[in-house]
Amino acid sequence: MADKKSIPRVDLPDGLHIDTLAVREGLPRTQWGENSEALFLTSSFVSPDAATAAARFANEEEAFIYSRFTNPTVTMFERRLAALEGTEACIATSSGMAAILLTAMALLKAGDHVICSRSVFGTTITLLGREFAKFGVETTFVSQTDVAQWRAAVRPTTKLLFAESPTNPLTEVCDIRALADVAHTAGALLAVDNCFCTPTLQRPMAYGADLIIHSGTKYLDGQGRVVAGAVCGGEQLINDKFVPVMRSAGMTLSSFNAWVVLKGLETLSIRMQAQSARALKLASWLEQQPQIERVFYPGLTSHPQHALAMAQQSGRGGAVLSFVVQPRAPGDAAAARLSAFHVIDSTRVCSITANLGDTKTTITHPASTSHGRLSEEQRQAAGITQGLVRVSVGLDDVDDLKTDLLRGLHSL
Repeated sequence: MADKKSIPRVDLPDGLHIDTLAVREGLPRTQWGENSEALFLTSSFVSPDAATAAARFANEEEAFIYSRFTNPTVTMFERRLAALEGTEACIATSSGMAAILLTAMALLKAGDHVICSRSVFGTTITLLGREFAKFGVETTFVSQTDVAQWRAAVRPTTKLLFAESPTNPLTEVCDIRALADVAHTAGALLAVDNCFCTPTLQRPMAYGADLIIHSGTKYLDGQGRVVAGAVCGGEQLINDKFVPVMRSAGMTLSSFNAWVVLKGLETLSIRMQAQSARALKLASWLEQQPQIERVFYPGLTSHPQHALAMAQQSGRGGAVLSFVVQPRAPGDAAAARLSAFHVIDSTRVCSITANLGDTKTTITHPASTSHGRLSEEQRQAAGITQGLVRVSVGLDDVDDLKTDLLRGLHSL
């Protein structure tokens, strides 16, 4: 939740680097002097008297009241993530999709218009394009990489531009600064889903984004333990628009999940560096395999937005890659699907799961999992073919991953 002025901050010197903030920002220690952050498993907080309780519920006094919207452990996570992203404030949610839901509920009303990349996570497309359409919010889906399409889609009612960078699963990279210019010229806001990069590789606020969306389930946790989400942005925007909706609707991050992700942030930087390095090695090797038609990874020079990705993403490509398996019969979608399934099913090290960001390498077939609820027309528009396989590279040895994938590739 947004920073609470009445709640003291950790006494840290100015100018600390992101790696130090990742292990130090939060709340002061309790009277017991714990070194690891305290976990506050409580639903409510006691006031000293009725008048104080009334003042707190009326927002006349800032304090922890009820864990649906105020909890010390959650506040520690919010402060730390905001510090890493370079934003004034952060509000935590129960999941990444809850963060997107909160964003839409906080900013949009009937008659408003959204412009969204057609290449984003499938559930995001469904939420904006179908669920919010029920309430009179219209969404136009455009090319992730063609700024002209974003500009042409602007209407007088446009309130929000929404992008992932890189996208799931094709790793398309948008020009954040260019989209920010489009949004601000139209009097709209730009929200960027920073799930794939995290603030250790990319800080969208530095390029003009107004809001940064996170699925803490992924790299922020990093070990596949809990579900979490967050929105980072300016303090006034978070306080005035997001906090009231959270208080009423309760997409609440539990204190336990907040504590797990808070501890995950401490190793985020070294994990992202190590996993990105492994992903680059694996992607480079996959490009050389004759059974593979194409590899999608921003760290490869063959990636259409390679130069932009290296500029925006601290010179790293991240840890997610996708590849298209050569179909047994060219042009046959069913054959392509069978080939992709064969490669996936032949693995013995990779975990077959649609989650990503884990220290364990995961593998999935996007067309039937993360994007399975989309129509075939929507999948084709997003480039999600039946032969596409997505790999989220963990901390497994790269040679073991090569051997694991070769089982299926060699026996196609």
